[in-house]
Amino acid sequence: MPSLRTGTRRSITPLLQARCYLSTPKFCALWPQRRRSAIRADIHADVVQRVTLREPTSTRQFVPVRVIVAPVAKDYFDDQVARHYDAYSDEMFDDAVLAPTVRFLANLVGSGAALELGIGTGRIALPLSRLGVQVHGIDLSTAMISQLRSKPGADIIGVTIGDFATSTVGATFGLAYLVYNTITNLTTQDAQVACFRNVAAHLDDGGYFVVEVFIPELRRLPPGESIRTFTASPTRIDFDEYEVATQALRSHHYRMVDGRLDGFSVPFRYVWPSELDLMAQLAGMTLRQRWSDWNRSPFTNESTTHVSVWQKVG
Repeated sequence: MPSLRTGTRRSITPLLQARCYLSTPKFCALWPQRRRSAIRADIHADVVQRVTLREPTSTRQFVPVRVIVAPVAKDYFDDQVARHYDAYSDEMFDDAVLAPTVRFLANLVGSGAALELGIGTGRIALPLSRLGVQVHGIDLSTAMISQLRSKPGADIIGVTIGDFATSTVGATFGLAYLVYNTITNLTTQDAQVACFRNVAAHLDDGGYFVVEVFIPELRRLPPGESIRTFTASPTRIDFDEYEVATQALRSHHYRMVDGRLDGFSVPFRYVWPSELDLMAQLAGMTLRQRWSDWNRSPFTNESTTHVSVWQKVG
């Protein structure tokens, strides 16, 4: 439940920048007035939530503000998001993306078992299982798991409901993996460090941990700006809101689904490759491979993503 918290201030500048973007000719040309108003209203509600009002400065006290506080992992993937998740991510189901991913993981695990953190609707687990790999998954969202369970072949995949940074399975694996930026769903550095340690505890000696995640696109932000729009079309708009001081990122997504505007926002914590290497080292793992993609393209200064492989030191 949301709670009352005194003295909490969060910057509203990024959201005000987003509101400015939504008034630009480019955005207005893509979306009709009614849809623009709905998106602006949603962002306005977030701005209002973040504003902290003060008493007169002489009192030096804050007025209590209603702020969402999440002392435990929060599930942002509810029934509405889960129902449309595969459609939202349809490009990730393309064979050109899916086949090299599954092949890469299958080659690493061999005849061993695999643990997927953030298994979701089973985009990777199901085809990997069809290759004969025993797959177990961890996920916080019961709604996403319901979508997984509705698919053929899901009955042989074990699932643990919980936070993948801390949940235990009671078995060890030759491979653990986190794909499609899922490591950033852990919104603190402590949680990401805990995830690496939890993975190490679930790996056999010599087992591998694979992470696929984006490179933070700070170079693409104009000076002084913190909003990056990465999709803009008549039926879809997506933009990220960066907070560079804390490595926090909030991703906003709006789509036309069945003639209706759906929107949701999810918080993330972006993380650098070198930071992940240190987390792995703290957990007793060593970097073995780093590529730009699942096709093993070289990792360079221009890479926008990376696929990294660490091995548990036996």
